[in-house]
Amino acid sequence: MRRITRIATVGVASAALALSATACGGKTSSSGSSSDGDKAAIAYDIGGRGDQSFNDAAYAGLSKAEKDLDIDGSEAEPSDGESDADKVQRLTELARAGNNPVIGVGFAYAPAIKKVAPKFPDTTFGIIDDSSVTGKNIANMVFNEEQGSYLAGVAAAKVSKTKVVGFIGGVETPLIKKFEAGYVQGVKDTDPSVNVLPQYLTQPPNFDGFSKPDLGKAAAQGQLDKKADVVYSAAGLAGSGAIEAVSKAGKWNIGVDSDQYNQEGLANYKESILTSVTKDVSDAVFNLIKSVKDGKPQTGEIRYGLDKNGVALSMSNPAFTKMTDVIAAVDKAKQDIIDGKITVKTAP
Repeated sequence: MRRITRIATVGVASAALALSATACGGKTSSSGSSSDGDKAAIAYDIGGRGDQSFNDAAYAGLSKAEKDLDIDGSEAEPSDGESDADKVQRLTELARAGNNPVIGVGFAYAPAIKKVAPKFPDTTFGIIDDSSVTGKNIANMVFNEEQGSYLAGVAAAKVSKTKVVGFIGGVETPLIKKFEAGYVQGVKDTDPSVNVLPQYLTQPPNFDGFSKPDLGKAAAQGQLDKKADVVYSAAGLAGSGAIEAVSKAGKWNIGVDSDQYNQEGLANYKESILTSVTKDVSDAVFNLIKSVKDGKPQTGEIRYGLDKNGVALSMSNPAFTKMTDVIAAVDKAKQDIIDGKITVKTAP
């Protein structure tokens, strides 16, 4: 697998050098040097691989495709404070290198894909968490995050002893507000007396709220000081700081995107991770790669919700699965959402 590490540079490197060891594209390494065969690439969101969350889920899908589909995979890392022009350059070079599909991990890639995709009509471009940019060769992989977050709210309300629970959003964007909306609704539908403390780490265009663990840690500590005993963090890498603070306080965390109970980098805090709101980003990435390899590339909106297990609550923590009344409430809420008896809000 080729990994492209973004490094800070002054000015814009030439396109020809974008994937070389010293250019704006950074250095590369590869599990195979052959240019033959099927190739696929993912360009990471803020925080990059190792965030124990969103980006790592995308990586898992690419890794599975390498093993199961004999794909030569490439990864491209973001840099702090990069512009849309940087993303355009990254996607362009990945497409020129023969990768198909090229997948942007996160809604921030929408402007870049809008510019690059028409220039490579024979390449499929995937984008996760965005449906605003469309085209004949664009696949929009989107999720009903609010549905999974509703279930998290049910669980939080059921386990809270202080009747105070927290929500930490990385950056106040429409996507993250879906997480908040579902969570708050799930809490209030379960127990109206429970107080929800919502907090966002940064505001656009500052996206540090997805990448700086110290911000998450400070926010979680503030919520703990206000008696929160369950904290749900939808903040990418910054969420790991929140998980650390909540764990050390002996309270419950609810993770996001990946099953964070099983994330190696969070092993010291796993017992505090009651459950996680998972998004099947891994399968979404794998399915798109497979569709291209099979000669029937996915395009248009591909939506993953509770009905397709595209979002869910993880059941890895034995302490959670032993809470039979909580699990029963979650299961009922899940079925009610699937049956249309509960409509989950997508905005607070």
